[in-house]
Amino acid sequence: MVEYTVEVGRVVESKAGRDKGRLFIITGIIDEQYVTIADGDLRMLDRPKKKKLKHLRFRPEILSPIAEKLTGGAKVFDAELRSAIRALKEEENA
Repeated sequence: MVEYTVEVGRVVESKAGRDKGRLFIITGIIDEQYVTIADGDLRMLDRPKKKKLKHLRFRPEILSPIAEKLTGGAKVFDAELRSAIRALKEEENA
């Protein structure tokens, strides 16, 4: 099994909690156990969810344009997250 790194912009899937099975994007790294995640729908960027890493399944996709904006301090819109996640889901189902 491949281990993926914890980095801003990585797509993750929730393994636990009421958001189980949903896709999110890592928006920040708090420490070695916690990150903040958002999807632009259930969790907006202005109120990201704090989640333990052990409750997340890491995926190979990294959304580079969004990661660059988040790390650079540029404004990222919730609609950008929603459309990126929707595109990933459509790609899987195709």
